[in-house]
Amino acid sequence: MLHYNENKVTAHEARLLMASGFAADITSMNLEQKLHRFENLTMLNGKVKTNALHITLNFDNQDKLSDEQLQQITASYMEKIGFGDQPYLVYKHADAAHPHLHIATTNMKADGKRIDIHGIGRTLSEIARKELEKEFNLVQAEGRQLSNALGIKPADIEKALYGKTPTKRTITNIVNAVIRTYKFTSLPEMNAILKQFNVIANRGKDTTLMFQKKGLMYSIINEKGEQVGVPIKASAIYDKPTLANLEKEFEKNIEKRKPFRDNLKERIEGVFSKYESITKATLVAELQKQNINILFRQNEQGFTYGITYIDNKNKTVFNGSDLGKSHSAKAITERLATKDRLLKPEQKAYLKPQPHTNYLKKEHPVKSYLKPPEPNQYLKGLFGKTVPDSTPGIPGKKKKKKTKDQEQDQQQSL
Repeated sequence: MLHYNENKVTAHEARLLMASGFAADITSMNLEQKLHRFENLTMLNGKVKTNALHITLNFDNQDKLSDEQLQQITASYMEKIGFGDQPYLVYKHADAAHPHLHIATTNMKADGKRIDIHGIGRTLSEIARKELEKEFNLVQAEGRQLSNALGIKPADIEKALYGKTPTKRTITNIVNAVIRTYKFTSLPEMNAILKQFNVIANRGKDTTLMFQKKGLMYSIINEKGEQVGVPIKASAIYDKPTLANLEKEFEKNIEKRKPFRDNLKERIEGVFSKYESITKATLVAELQKQNINILFRQNEQGFTYGITYIDNKNKTVFNGSDLGKSHSAKAITERLATKDRLLKPEQKAYLKPQPHTNYLKKEHPVKSYLKPPEPNQYLKGLFGKTVPDSTPGIPGKKKKKKTKDQEQDQQQSL
């Protein structure tokens, strides 16, 4: 751990930023003296196997921090995780596209007891991170995941080819950064990411002893995928990214990448929604604008049998089948065309006003085919007659004419 950081200083890729718990002037101490300070504590209890801790603090490019601010953040962080009284060295590295610090310390205390570091990353460290982001007004870790920059410098092929840069150090920087920041669930998925930075992990042919024993080698590759320089064994790289150790990460990442699945699908469909028809080249270019690299896996006959999406925005990798049938290799290739045609913007349809008509306007007298009734004197004659004392509808009785004898008898009776 100490050799790793000191070699960075020698290569002018890092510098010692801060030291705590060292009695002498740290600038005048050599590697052996620094190492001796830690060994004085680790030798107090030889039964403890894990007696050192290597921490990285990563910042966003938008965090414009001075050395004094970085020192304050580091000191506060070490206090919050319970390592404030431990000796530690802080190195500021310049081998990545974003600012970051490496902290070398020991979890062995002066009384020979050890500080329990099991799960410290997701407990004390996570709490400390969130508190420091607010305290120093830093870009939050979630925000850094949305950064457009990949945050990892690709291997310089020409320098590796002519031996101008140590291959081991270059591969170590890239491999460790990918493992730390990306979520992948298999070696092919990891290689899809590594190839973006001109590195590949190789198990060899399935008939070799290395493959059978689960060996792993890392190499720098050129634009054709050909190996450049000397391959490095996984066990020789710091943090030992062997296949056995990677398989543990594969299991963890299955759950870690799930929250980013739907967002990736939406961004892919967003590209298709802009085109009535789209070619393969345009799809690749449009997705790159969304920080998505799409890889079509083909056999020797040129048949596409698989597809991989590398989401450099959310630092995840998904195979087409992981996103569902609609984003599988078969479905995507069927949606591709030989010519690009942008989807025309939808035109709004307005209802046209109805033209004025004169159907209801009377220009000429309306002809009637029914003759009006001829006037008669029926009503006049009706109202001029005396109403008979009889029930309507029943003919009245005719009065009989009286005789002279009847009139005389009526007068005598009166």
